Amino acid sequence: MFSALRLTAQLSRPWSASPLSLLQRAAVPSSSLSAVPFFRAFHPSLPSAATLNQATRRKPPKKVKLSKSPLLEGNTQKKGVVSQIFIAKPKKPNSAKRKVAKVKLSTGKTVQAYIPGEGHNLQEHSVVLIRGGRTQDLPGVRYKVVRGTLDFSGVVGRLTARSKYGAKRPKQQS
Repeated sequence: MFSALRLTAQLSRPWSASPLSLLQRAAVPSSSLSAVPFFRAFHPSLPSAATLNQATRRKPPKKVKLSKSPLLEGNTQKKGVVSQIFIAKPKKPNSAKRKVAKVKLSTGKTVQAYIPGEGHNLQEHSVVLIRGGRTQDLPGVRYKVVRGTLDFSGVVGRLTARSKYGAKRPKQQS
């Protein structure tokens, strides 16, 4: 039975016929072939393709989530060297002077990073740490400089949210 099925499968695929299988086909009487149903060689759709009803019943395919900070390459932070510091103006309706640094990362790529907090000691060739997180009103600025690490000091005199700005705890005066 299985040999007859194998033979009909080979008959339905003439492109895969080898000279040996052609000899086998000639030796088999046609009466044994008629007992096994003939399978079509051409199908208009792929065998794994689902029908419309099957596709709607299943869960939708998951979308690939794009990274909002691709130059970090999956890392939480990257080290870099400041190549330029400039002041940027935010989008409407905001009005300010935002401090931005152009940083060349250890991977060789250049990014614009926002300098958070009031005042900074950054200058050209300072070594800084970059983290993800865009500045909403500055187009193209997708990274922030981490305060209180490497060459970048924390905010002086900061009393609230000190961990975000690298500020030390103020000394108690008794």
